[in-house]
Amino acid sequence: MTAFHWANALHDHWGISAELTKLDGEYDLNFRAASVDGQGYILKAMRPGCASDLVDMQIAALAHIRQTNPNLPFPRVVPAAKGGFCLTLPDETGAQRLVWLQTLLPGQCYAKSAPKSPDLIRQIGKTLAGTTRALENFEHPSLERGFKWDLMAASWIASEVSCIVDIKRQALISEICANFEALKPQLASLPKQAIHNDANDYNILVTGSLCEPRAISGLIDLGDMCVAPRICDLAIAAAYVVLDHPKPQSALSALVAGYHSTNLLTTEELDLLWPLLCMRLAVSVVNSTLVAKDNSDDPYVTISQAPAWRFLEQPNEHPSLISARLRAACDLPVVDGAGSILSYLETHNGGFAPLMGRHLTDLPMGSLSVENSTWPQNPFDMPLAEAAEVGSEFAGEDGSDWWLGYYNEPRLIYTANAFRKGHHKASDRRTVHLAVDVFAPAAQSLHAPLDGEVVVVEDRANHLDYGGVIILKHHTDTGEDFYTLYGHLDPECCTRLAIGDKVEKGAPFCQLGSPDQNGGWAPHVHFQLSLSTKGIESDWPGVADPDDLVLWNALCPNPAPLLNLPNAKVRYKPTEKSTILDGRRNHFGRNLSLTYSDPVMLMRGWKHHLFDEWARPYLDAYNNVPHVGHAHPRIQAVAADQLKRMNSNTRYLHPAQTSFAEKILSKMPDHLDVCFFVNSGTEANELALRLARAHTGAKGMVSPDHGYHGNTTGVIDISAYKFNAKGGVGPSDWVELVEAADDYRGSYRRSDPDRAQKFADLVDPAITKLRDKGHGIAGFIAETFPSVGGQIIPPKGYLPAVYEKIRAAGGICIADEVQTGLGRLGEYYFGFEHQGATPDIVVLGKPIGNGHPLGVLVTTRAIADSFAQGPEFFSTFGGSTLSCRIGTEVLTIVDDEGLQENARIRGSELMIGLQELQSRHQPIGDVRGMGLFIGVELIRTDDSEATEVCAYVKNRMRDHRILIGSEGPMDNILKIRPPLTIDAEGIEVILKTLDSILSEVQIS
Repeated sequence: MTAFHWANALHDHWGISAELTKLDGEYDLNFRAASVDGQGYILKAMRPGCASDLVDMQIAALAHIRQTNPNLPFPRVVPAAKGGFCLTLPDETGAQRLVWLQTLLPGQCYAKSAPKSPDLIRQIGKTLAGTTRALENFEHPSLERGFKWDLMAASWIASEVSCIVDIKRQALISEICANFEALKPQLASLPKQAIHNDANDYNILVTGSLCEPRAISGLIDLGDMCVAPRICDLAIAAAYVVLDHPKPQSALSALVAGYHSTNLLTTEELDLLWPLLCMRLAVSVVNSTLVAKDNSDDPYVTISQAPAWRFLEQPNEHPSLISARLRAACDLPVVDGAGSILSYLETHNGGFAPLMGRHLTDLPMGSLSVENSTWPQNPFDMPLAEAAEVGSEFAGEDGSDWWLGYYNEPRLIYTANAFRKGHHKASDRRTVHLAVDVFAPAAQSLHAPLDGEVVVVEDRANHLDYGGVIILKHHTDTGEDFYTLYGHLDPECCTRLAIGDKVEKGAPFCQLGSPDQNGGWAPHVHFQLSLSTKGIESDWPGVADPDDLVLWNALCPNPAPLLNLPNAKVRYKPTEKSTILDGRRNHFGRNLSLTYSDPVMLMRGWKHHLFDEWARPYLDAYNNVPHVGHAHPRIQAVAADQLKRMNSNTRYLHPAQTSFAEKILSKMPDHLDVCFFVNSGTEANELALRLARAHTGAKGMVSPDHGYHGNTTGVIDISAYKFNAKGGVGPSDWVELVEAADDYRGSYRRSDPDRAQKFADLVDPAITKLRDKGHGIAGFIAETFPSVGGQIIPPKGYLPAVYEKIRAAGGICIADEVQTGLGRLGEYYFGFEHQGATPDIVVLGKPIGNGHPLGVLVTTRAIADSFAQGPEFFSTFGGSTLSCRIGTEVLTIVDDEGLQENARIRGSELMIGLQELQSRHQPIGDVRGMGLFIGVELIRTDDSEATEVCAYVKNRMRDHRILIGSEGPMDNILKIRPPLTIDAEGIEVILKTLDSILSEVQIS
C-alpha cells in the first residue's frame, strides 16, 4: 500500500510514527500524518522528475513569510532527523521523488466549511493581503517561469477553446479571452511581485463549527507561486469565493474590502479584478476539459468545473457596475471624478435654479418609512387606489399638497415583483429610496436646476412605475459628467422632448403627472442624482436593497444640494438597532432574554411575515400569538371602532361580552357553559387552580408540565424535570417518580400498544404522594396535545385514562388549550378532541386575542358556583368591551377564512417534508406534532440531545430571515408554529432552507 510505504519513510527519515491518509492532488502525493503523540503533519512526495528548485522555492518562501510576518497562518517546514528540509527518496516503483514535511494546520478547507459569511470572507481578504505584503521582497529564480496557472499567461486557452463542445460555452470563453486581451497592456504596466497565485477554496483552512466563530486558520500550497501584479492574486481568490455563493457580488465585495483594509488597492487595480476573475475561471474550465479527456475518472481534475460554469453562465451585473461596487467597498471614488462632482454640488448649493419654481426650505418632511408609516396596508400588494393616496396625511392644514419625502428611507410601498430579488415573499427586496420626493399638485411645472441635455425621455406606464420619466446629463465646471432623473411626470413631455435636446437652467421642461399618468402614485416628482449611468444606462434603480447601500449611496448620493437644501434635512436616519439594544440592557432585567445571537428589531407585520427597521421581510414560522396573522385588517377595524366608542369592564353591561361568550361556547362541549375573561393564559391557568381547589376542597395538583406551578403549593410535576418543593413535596419524595418517568423517556420513537396506559399510570404515585402529605387531589392540569418540546410524549388515549384516575381520586381535569386550540391542529379545533377527553375546565390564551392581551377560562356551572361561594372575582381588562370584540373577531376570522383547514393542509405538507428531511439528515431524531404545531428533535450520533446544533440551526434560519423557536429541557427541539395564514410558499421556504442548513451541519 502507498500509505504504508510512505509511513515507513516518515519513520525512517523523520523519526515520526504516524498513520497516513492520502489527500487529493493534481500531480503530487500528499498525505495527512497523524502521529502517535498527537501531532499532525503533511508529508509531500513530489511527482517523479519534479524540479528541485520548485520545492526549494516553496521552502524558502515559507521561511521568508515566517520571518516577515509570523502571525500569518502558514505551515512550518520540518527538517529531517539527519538534517535537510527536502530528501530524495524512492517510491514503491523505485522512482525517485523529492519528499518534505510540513506541520499540519488546524481546520478544514474553505470549500467544505459553512456558512461562508461576509466576515469570514473578509478574513480571507486580510490573510491574502498580509501574505502579499510579506512576499513583496521575496525573490527566487523559480518565480520566473512559464506555466498554465500563471494568470499573466492565460491567453494560451484561446487556441484551445474548441475542446469545449457546447457552442454557447465556446462563445462565452472566447468573449472572456477577448476582454482579457484588451486589458493586457494595462495589466503589464502594474508593479509585479511574488504572489501565492492559488488561494483557491481547497487551499484555505477554516476553524470553528456550529455556533463558534469561524476563523481563517491556514493558507497552504505555495506550489503555484509566480511573479505577477498583486491584483492577479486577489482575482484568483475571488474566482473561488464567488462559486456557488448565494450572493456572489456581496461575497466579492467582502473579500476586496478585507484585502484593502490590510493592503491598499488602487482604482486601476479594482477595475481589472472582474475580467481577471472571469479569465481565471475560463482557464479552469478549459484546463479541466483538456485533462478530463485522459483522466475522466479523476474527480480532482473536474472538481470545480460545474460550479465554474454555473457562475460564468448566470446573469451578472455590468462590469462597470461591478467596478463601482468594488470601489465603494474600499471607500474609493465610485467613478472617476466622483470627488470633484460632490465638491461642485456642495459649492453651488443655493445657486441652482429652484426645481419647482419656488424655495423648498420651509416644506415639511413626511416619512413613509417602515418605522413611521402604515403605507401600504398589505406590504406585498398595493392597489392603485391606495397608491394614489400615499402620504395624504402630510398634506398641509390649508389643503396644500406640498411636502418632501426622504432620501435613504426604507419603505414598504414598493410592492411590485420587480422590487423583489428572489422568488419568495421573504426574499431580499429593494426598499430604500434613493431620491428626494417633492409632493405637489398635478400639473405643477418642473424647472431645470442647471443646464442639461436629455439622454432619456419615455413613458413607463406599468403599474407603480415612473409614468413619464426624464434623465438629464450635466457637467461640472471642470467637465465631469453627472445625471439627474425626474420620475412620475405627465407623459406629455415625451411629445415635446427628444434625446439630445438641451434644457437651460431655470427653464420649465416638464410637469407632474396625475395618478392616471404617473404610474398610479399621488402627484410628486422622484428626483434622483447619479454620478454615472454606466451599467444602469436608462434603467436606474430608484430603490436599493438595504444590504447594498454601500454601492448605491455612493453612486446615487443625496440630491439635496441640487434642491438648494442641506443634506441633513432630507436624509432619513432609521432608529439604530444598537441604540435600542443598549437601552434595553440599561432599563430591563437581565433575565429578559432576546431570541437569536443577532437580535431582530421588527417594525411591521402582515399575515405570516414581519419587517425590520430597514423593511427587510422575515417569514414568521414561530409566533402563534398572531393566530389569524399579523396586522389583520378586520381586527384593526374592530379595535379602532371600539376605541372610538368606549372601553370598560364587566361591571357594566355590554352586548360584546355575551356575544364573545356565545361564540366561545359554540365551539365547546355542551357541559361547558360558563366563561371567565382574564388578561392572559397565565392568569387563566392560575384561575383554573383556584376553581379546582374551591370545588374539591383539596390543594394537590398533578401536572405533566413544569410550566404551571412556579408559585403554587402542592403541585407534583410528573415530567420529572422540574417540580415545586413547597408544601413538603421535595426531592426525597421524588425519586420513584423520576425513575418511573425515565423508563418512558424517549419512548415516542418506540412501538408499544400499552403506552397510553403506562403513561397514565405515572399519575398514581403522584396521587399517593399528595394524599400522604395531606394535600388531597384538587385536579390535573396539562396541555391537551402532546408538547412538541417535551421528552415524555404521551400517546393518544393518555388523557382519558388520566382523567379517569384523577376523577376517581376526587379531582377535576383542566385542559390547557393556550397553544393548541382554535384550529391550530388542523384535524381538531381543540387538542382534547384529538385525545377523546372531556375536560371540566378549558383554558385559552395568547392566540384568542391575536396579540391583544386576553385569556379565557370555560367551565361547568357547578364548578363556577363552587368558586362563587368565595370572594368576588374580577379582572379589570380581561372582559373589557375592546377585548371581547377582538376575541369574537378572531374566532369569526378562523371560520370565515378557513384557517383551520389551512392549518390541516399546510401542516400536512410541512410534516411530510420534515419526515423526508429526517430520512436524509442524521441530526433529525424525530418529527412530531399536528397541523401547525410541530417540533423537530435534533440529536447527536449517540442519540443524545444536540442542543448546540439546535442553536446553530435556529440562528442560521434567522440569517435566512425565517423565524423559528426552540424548546425542550435540553433546548434541542426546533419549534414551528406560524400564524394560521401561512401558505404553500411559506412551507416550501421553511423546508428548502432547513434542508440547506442541515447540510451545513453535516459538513461542519
